[in-house]
Amino acid sequence: MGTLRCEFFRGTLMKTQMLSSTITCSLRKKPRKLGWRSKRLSTEAIQAIQSLKLAKSRSCPIRLQQVFDTKFSRLLKADLLDTLQVLQSQNELDLAIKVFELVQKEEWYEPELSLYHNMIEMLGKNKMIEMAEEFFYKLEKEGLKPDTRAFTEMIGAYLQVVMIDKAMQTYARMKESGCSPDKLTFTILIRNLEDAGEEELASSVKEECGEYMEYPQQFIEEVEQKKGVSNCCVILSCSICANNPMSDLNFFLQFLSSFSA
Repeated sequence: MGTLRCEFFRGTLMKTQMLSSTITCSLRKKPRKLGWRSKRLSTEAIQAIQSLKLAKSRSCPIRLQQVFDTKFSRLLKADLLDTLQVLQSQNELDLAIKVFELVQKEEWYEPELSLYHNMIEMLGKNKMIEMAEEFFYKLEKEGLKPDTRAFTEMIGAYLQVVMIDKAMQTYARMKESGCSPDKLTFTILIRNLEDAGEEELASSVKEECGEYMEYPQQFIEEVEQKKGVSNCCVILSCSICANNPMSDLNFFLQFLSSFSA
């Protein structure tokens, strides 16, 4: 019975993590197909990625540079962009930065906000705040105007390291620039401010939802409800210790059904 409870907990934990992890990501606009096309990753792009990872695993800077000089010099535009997107999705931070810099050196390169969105998001998740700021400034230097997504990713980066003042300053700058906060912006702000114990700030952000959203109260309720999913593990971990695992299963199924209703 102990094994059953353990296996059940692992399963429910995985489901809970999967649900909670999509709360903010699902609000981001879905990325375009790999390389801004509908085809699968090319053989050349796959080989380039594999060669990069192999050189990195061997801690060989010379070999890494050789891969860039040989395999990447032959990649088409779409393949190079594919490679960047794959490295970002796999959280290969160092490699993604190098490929991004390589993309910028290409003759066909034109500044595009979506490239910066993904880089700032990735840097924020890795708590590389100073570098995230550099990329934010770079997009402005390249003549791009930060949009809602760019500001939101920067806000999220600051909140990753609980830099509340910086996050709120960026939020204020977003509104001053004429960009309207969206669901992703409010979700990131509300959840992180509450987690940091900044109840007053969280309440003020919730009040502002009415200025930008059609059904603010419904949205806030959804944010709070989804936040409960991430807290489910704590509840279940206590319940799993009980002697009746089937009651735990019923509890969890009822819990999940409340979110799919």
